[in-house]
Amino acid sequence: MAQLVVGDLTVELDEDGFLEDHLVWTEDVARALATTEEVEELTEDHWKMINYLRDYYEQFGVAPMVRKMVKDTGYDQKKIYELFPAGPGKGACKIAGLPKPTGCV
Repeated sequence: MAQLVVGDLTVELDEDGFLEDHLVWTEDVARALATTEEVEELTEDHWKMINYLRDYYEQFGVAPMVRKMVKDTGYDQKKIYELFPAGPGKGACKIAGLPKPTGCV
């Protein structure tokens, strides 16, 4: 099992680099995960998407479908891929600390 060291915290990752326990997520963990997904800096637009994903997951227990992300955030699919080159499932959900969405990886 892989690990990610973030300051004094060591978090466990699954074989695809997602957090084993989404409850250990912090903004610092998000920044560290972002570097593994070719995202050098988390901008305000990144945080809008990350916070949306976390809130949605908290409410419904699953990651939203891409169509729902587009509708709710106002970002089109092209913008989401600009923000998260690995895509909304593999990249955005991983950085947001969500469990790996079914069928995304």
